[in-house]
Amino acid sequence: MDDPEPAENISGGDPDASAFASFEAGDAATRAEAVVDRLGRLYWQKTYGGQDAFECLVRTILSQNTSDVASQPAHDALIARYGSASDGADASANRTARSANDGLANADLAAALADADREELADTIRSAGLYNRKAEVLVTVAERIVEEYGGDEAFDAFVRERDPAEVRSALLDLDGVGPKTADCVLLFAGGRTGVFPVDTHVHRIYRRLGVAPPEADHEAVRAVLERDVPAEKCGFGHTASIQFGREYCKARKPVCLDGLDECPLSDRCDRVGVDPETGEVVDPAGTVSDD
Repeated sequence: MDDPEPAENISGGDPDASAFASFEAGDAATRAEAVVDRLGRLYWQKTYGGQDAFECLVRTILSQNTSDVASQPAHDALIARYGSASDGADASANRTARSANDGLANADLAAALADADREELADTIRSAGLYNRKAEVLVTVAERIVEEYGGDEAFDAFVRERDPAEVRSALLDLDGVGPKTADCVLLFAGGRTGVFPVDTHVHRIYRRLGVAPPEADHEAVRAVLERDVPAEKCGFGHTASIQFGREYCKARKPVCLDGLDECPLSDRCDRVGVDPETGEVVDPAGTVSDD
């Protein structure tokens, strides 16, 4: 690969707490690994981890069933009103500064959201869509985090240090947290290898490719990918697949409809649900929740 690893961490987290995701294409042992290796020739490598776990959880809840364009302003507005528990390497200093900031920004984001007025929170995150439901989920989740862990810092340590299966189970036990949300926290906050979050892009692509069975649900696709993609390539496979889905393997109009040569994975794709001759496309991820 000619492009160097970018200096920034794709998760936006603390570089000192991040895990570098090395990528080296070679003789792939599985079809899924061969796909991820091909994506590695298209896109840069990335590093993962380092986000504050609770803020990562909040961000991912806001992103459910909407686009980054819609959820990012909601996240920014929420942080501006309720404060943030993370600022990379300066997290501890910023917690102290926020504590002295006349209460306008709470030093512990979980505590701030646990005490938030739900109507006010809903109005704050309105741009994310489903804002009443998301406000309810955020307050309920925050209350659980404060009750069970004491706040942001202890929850962050739990996500980073405990067994990934235990962490995933605890996350899935939270109201409004589904498999994708749990896996994103494990990857972008915990920096865990072997975690391949499955959103609508990933679900669509790997069924369309024929890597996962046509009828596979979210967990079945995840099981195939985490079994067949080496642990150190799973995080990169997730983000690269999303980029590939946005640029090439789109839900309604994949580029193969313009000619098979337009798609860099056409030789590895079964084109399940896609008929290049008629232009008919059935999105296999269309009925699956991506939370």
